[in-house]
Amino acid sequence: MSDEQINNPLHGVTLKQIIHSLVDHYGWKQLGKRIEIRCFINEPSMQSSLKFLRKTPWARTQVEDLYLSLLKK
Repeated sequence: MSDEQINNPLHGVTLKQIIHSLVDHYGWKQLGKRIEIRCFINEPSMQSSLKFLRKTPWARTQVEDLYLSLLKK
């Protein structure tokens, strides 16, 4: 295992786990205000969010950044 992965806080964490943590902490409504993407605002669901975030790198980066800031708290 490389040193890069050992120090990567996202290593071993799935996108689904990240979204669950964010929804548990913020709720869908507040999450949609923090990251303004349609899958969080209009009829949010885990399935639609995963599908969108897997295809959209800029949105996934925003979600991962918010998750990392949540971990630092």
